[in-house]
Amino acid sequence: MTIIVAITGASGVQYGVRLLEALNQLRVDTQLVVTKTGQELISIETRYSLNYVTSLVERTYDEMDLAAPIASGSHISNGMVIIPCSVKTLGSIANGVSSNLVTRAADVCLKEHRKLILVVRETPLSGVHLSNMLKLSQCGAIIVPASPGFYTHPTTIEELIDALVARVLDLLQLDHSVSRRWSE
Repeated sequence: MTIIVAITGASGVQYGVRLLEALNQLRVDTQLVVTKTGQELISIETRYSLNYVTSLVERTYDEMDLAAPIASGSHISNGMVIIPCSVKTLGSIANGVSSNLVTRAADVCLKEHRKLILVVRETPLSGVHLSNMLKLSQCGAIIVPASPGFYTHPTTIEELIDALVARVLDLLQLDHSVSRRWSE
């Protein structure tokens, strides 16, 4: 299995890092794009270095490398997760604007009918944001607002992060034990 992961310039990069850790533990071939603002937020919001984040994946790409393999439909993957997904990225994808590798790879997933999961981190949401989410959902993307559940009775921020990452892993149909399920 090959999954493309993008970390964009929205608060919540912890979700992206934790997903990469989980995919690494599950030995999933992971390809990564981190936008410039995503890189800045990794250093602002977390204790992780960019080197640590990139060490978790098989391959990394520069956000402006539109000649990267993941920019082409001939590159086979099982889908893409943008986590966190900024509303700028959301709007670009919803309107077919492929101005960087993240939006181009997402466009490829849509046109090739591959799984595209957008973990949107914004609040409150405007009508424009909601319209873009609806448009992408109608095109086959899966919108996952970064709102973890509390039914697992989390006691730490890490447990809240794990609850959301577990939902993403479920959507990728990966067997995992990152977080307890409802019935547990």
